[in-house]
Amino acid sequence: MNQHSPFSQDRKQLIGESLTPWWRGGIIYQIYPRSFQDSNGDGIGDLAGISQRLDYVASLGVDAVWISPFFKSPMNDFGYDVSDYRAIDPLFGDMADFEALLERAHALGLKVMIDLVLSHTSDQHPWFAESRAKRDNPRADWYVWADAKPDGTPPNNWLSIFGGSAWQWDSRRQQYYLHNFLASQPDLNFHCPAVQDALLDLARFWLEKGVDGFRLDTINFYFHDAKLRDNPALALDQRNASIAPMVNPYNHQDHLYSKSQPENLAFLERLRALTDQYDARACLGEVGDAKRGLEIMGDYTQGDKRMHMCYAFEFLESRPLTADYICQVFQRLEAAAGDAWPCWAFSNHDVPRFVSRWGLSPEAARCLPALMMCLRGTACLYQGEELGLPEADVAFERLQDPYGVEFWPEFKGRDGCRTPMVWQSDTPNGGFSETADQTWLPVDQGHLGLSVASQEADPTALLHSYRRCIALRRANPALVNGAQFDMQTQGPILVFQRQAEDQHKGGGTSKGQRLFCAFNLSDNRASVALPPGQWQVIAGSYAPQSPEAIPTSQLEAPLAEHLGAWQFMIWQDHSL
Repeated sequence: MNQHSPFSQDRKQLIGESLTPWWRGGIIYQIYPRSFQDSNGDGIGDLAGISQRLDYVASLGVDAVWISPFFKSPMNDFGYDVSDYRAIDPLFGDMADFEALLERAHALGLKVMIDLVLSHTSDQHPWFAESRAKRDNPRADWYVWADAKPDGTPPNNWLSIFGGSAWQWDSRRQQYYLHNFLASQPDLNFHCPAVQDALLDLARFWLEKGVDGFRLDTINFYFHDAKLRDNPALALDQRNASIAPMVNPYNHQDHLYSKSQPENLAFLERLRALTDQYDARACLGEVGDAKRGLEIMGDYTQGDKRMHMCYAFEFLESRPLTADYICQVFQRLEAAAGDAWPCWAFSNHDVPRFVSRWGLSPEAARCLPALMMCLRGTACLYQGEELGLPEADVAFERLQDPYGVEFWPEFKGRDGCRTPMVWQSDTPNGGFSETADQTWLPVDQGHLGLSVASQEADPTALLHSYRRCIALRRANPALVNGAQFDMQTQGPILVFQRQAEDQHKGGGTSKGQRLFCAFNLSDNRASVALPPGQWQVIAGSYAPQSPEAIPTSQLEAPLAEHLGAWQFMIWQDHSL
């Protein structure tokens, strides 16, 4: 699709102002810039490369792109260690490249969300250089500093997600500083009002640039317990690997005091108030907590003064998505905050790709995207997910992720989900980089047969299934922003209803669209019973012989349909 495709205008008419607000029920496509498209032949993706591929992203039908960090950084954690929040790292281009990207995305009807990493900076940030210089300078308390215990050990037992103590000794100040991640990623001290003001000011900088929102990294890590109390231990049967691999001692603690503190709510309200000064902006928070993620999501999105939406890790775990488990997740979310607005993702840049993580069959890989598009909440897709890319196997000598290097071989890190996007099957480096002798991570040769070009040419390919699922959501207001109710299991089948608000036109009122959704999340054939109503199939991987609406209220027993393994069906009630 060339730059002057009429599709651009179609998109603006289709989604430019159709969702109010756009993020509620919207679809976000995550781009990992190092691995999306290399425009200059250095083997690393960049902002100009993203601009070159935005027509493809728009063709999927999504609302927005979330771009992982591209700020100036020493790249110890590949951009999540920021040394200058207002500068583009030369690896990715310059500010003119970003402005061109923003302009092109908006011309295509795409919103642009950028990844703000506020909980910590790089140790090469000027703020940290000043803070560590002495204990009485203007930024002395901008980071979390603490004296050693009398025996010289760290001030408490807090652990780093990347392994070992969360405290690093600094010889300049003769104190420890807190780092929940790498030692080169010192935590900012949100108890300091000047820190909050500085971070809000940089958020304002990007809002003025025209970004449409922020993905907020590790949003529940902003505040720590001011008393530095020890975290309690967790019993073996309570440990959960959703945030850190089981080989990591981080799972041995209940992180009551090192994160998720109540003071965070006031800061989130300040951030929301700032974004509300601009039209149609949104904040998406990442909640990293293995025990209380949904409850924190509820707190952080409750009402209209905090975050617009958050995602937790319930659907990013290795635990398979069964009908029972999904019901449990929504029951917990409802109990925590019924009006919370979730964002659901099956893959991202931090976890193994879900096709491999759950060992999915081709049928399951087609069913689950349809499920995501039918669940209440915003949906987030990760680049290459729409191609069905499996987790890449990166040899130890090619590993880049310090997390994987630390815990190899039991945990191989995050490089397997970060390998370059494959655009063509028969070009060097899969079309990701035309001239580089070696890309920053190797292109997985097993991915080449799943390239964009090969799937575009195959009407039966998974890529087209994703487009149909996204189009299904767009065509049905109940799936975008409707209520969700009566979620339950019928054996291995997950069923629930969605209903849009009543429509008011011409002085009259008509009932909003009502849908019944059924997903067989198993390898076995099963039957589903429909509730009373006049149901007609509108979509599914299986369709009955007769498409006519059947009034189930006239039957002695509810209408039953049979769904094969990983099949789904969606009905609309025409009795309304």
